[in-house]
Amino acid sequence: MKLLKLNIDSHFHLENISFDFTYPKGHTKAGMPLEKICIIGQSASGKTTILDLIKIGILKLDSLEVVGNTLSTLNSSENIDFKLNGSIEYIIDNEILEISKDKVRKGDYLIPYGHESGTIQKLIFNDVKLLYFSSDIVSKENISVFEQNPTVINTDEELKKMGRFYKTNYYTLQFDDSIDKRIWYSLFSNILDYRKKFTQLASDLINRGVIGDMQKLNKEFQKWSQENKNPLEPFANFFNQILRKLNLEVDLINTDFTIPIKSKINDDTIPISKLSTGTKSLLLSMLPLFELDTEGAIILIDEPERSLFPDMQIDLIQHYR
Repeated sequence: MKLLKLNIDSHFHLENISFDFTYPKGHTKAGMPLEKICIIGQSASGKTTILDLIKIGILKLDSLEVVGNTLSTLNSSENIDFKLNGSIEYIIDNEILEISKDKVRKGDYLIPYGHESGTIQKLIFNDVKLLYFSSDIVSKENISVFEQNPTVINTDEELKKMGRFYKTNYYTLQFDDSIDKRIWYSLFSNILDYRKKFTQLASDLINRGVIGDMQKLNKEFQKWSQENKNPLEPFANFFNQILRKLNLEVDLINTDFTIPIKSKINDDTIPISKLSTGTKSLLLSMLPLFELDTEGAIILIDEPERSLFPDMQIDLIQHYR
């Protein structure tokens, strides 16, 4: 799924604005949807409003079914209110979908809302993947999840199934200040399992007296590490490239936190709550993007540069890509 155009006749304080999110004439990809879009403007200029419109348009399209020659909502609980005086165009598998307040255009066909009877089919047959990162993602609730001791978090089969689902299937997820904790747990369930196994190993070695023999301890640990690969290591290799400008790195040994961060200056582990707002925001957004299957997804990030130094902002888009 890609974004093509946004036309706003009027919406809150926005009026008579048109965006074309395709490559311009003269480009080798002229007319094709842009791979990345940056909306830049002053505070209160409507950037978040535009992101919300794009998100709601996708959710509305995904909730619609075609009955006869008219549109209706799949389920009353999914009756998403799309109030835009204007239209948004998306492209899904080379077919254009344009949504406005009273109708949808699918390819060359206009489909109005109505109450006809007849054959029922979903408007969008293919899977929709939508990720929305709100500017209020840095909250006490979310930080508390990352500061829990991994050994006390229950990684039951339900959470593992959730994680596998998000990594392989369609999803619409909004990461904000009130996201369900189980989504976080499902995303790092493999890390949690590893932490518990690691803690159990340490306890077993102490009980067997191996801790006093460094040579034997190292041999036992090396053998265990070969059989139990640390699932945090791939993310650490990626995220450390970003953290290095802050003299920080992911600690692969510490087991107090799910994703422990340590200072490269004194080697001390730093609780997530003590990190800067910008660093917290990066962790909370980069982890889902790294763990999830984002192929074909639309990813919306509000204020990605928030509380970051200018030298980190320069490389930010490349890190997200």
